[in-house]
Amino acid sequence: MIDARPNPDRRRPRIIAALVLRETCARFGRSWGGYAWALAEPVGGIAILSLAFALIAPKPPLGSSFTLFYATGIIPFLMYNSLTTALMAALQANRGLLSYPVVRPLDILVARALLETLTHLAVAAAVLVPVVLALPRPPAMAPEGIALSLGLAAALGTGTGTFNAALAAIFPTWRQVWSVLNRPVFIISGILFTARGLPDDLAALLWFNPIAHVVEAMRDGVFGPDPDAFVSAPYVLFIAATLFLAGAILIRGQSGKMLQI
Repeated sequence: MIDARPNPDRRRPRIIAALVLRETCARFGRSWGGYAWALAEPVGGIAILSLAFALIAPKPPLGSSFTLFYATGIIPFLMYNSLTTALMAALQANRGLLSYPVVRPLDILVARALLETLTHLAVAAAVLVPVVLALPRPPAMAPEGIALSLGLAAALGTGTGTFNAALAAIFPTWRQVWSVLNRPVFIISGILFTARGLPDDLAALLWFNPIAHVVEAMRDGVFGPDPDAFVSAPYVLFIAATLFLAGAILIRGQSGKMLQI
């Protein structure tokens, strides 16, 4: 006898697409103003901070424009950080949806990860394109390096965010703990400096920070490849996959508690 009931796995892409639309409306509203503000807020923040650092250190460690140098560091970092923060709060924000049998916790995380990634891809284009075009002599950019950096940032942010979402479901105070632990990451990820400008022992320590690989990949794509760069995509993807799988296993084991988070 043939089972005519729809296979939930076949409906998974449609469920995730519906969740993305729901997240989009909830975050940006139904007007173009919400989408414009979603782009203007990070773009304006990057512009203000770039100007501030340019006044402090007019000569960037790489290239001739501090605005471009700073943007190449902050753009991939913001993508990673936003994904991590958004996914950690996704299950709590969508707790009511978990009462529907067809909606799984990972569906909610994947949907929010897709929305955050698409938003920050638009932010990257809105920042990099005008800054590069405004330069008297634009650098010889390598689009594959930029794509690699953004892809690694999305993967690492999704993996870290999924793991954090699982820990937050088990230990609600983990959100506050992570907020404290994550504060120095901005300083130690190579956003305001380059690995080539550090002593060998400090550069060796920086190698273990996966976010530094993401930032270095972006700068290789914008300013040209550095023969001494330590970018290792397999290392970043290994950490991202490990965190994602660990988070998925923990979430599956705590699925009965998801409605109480």
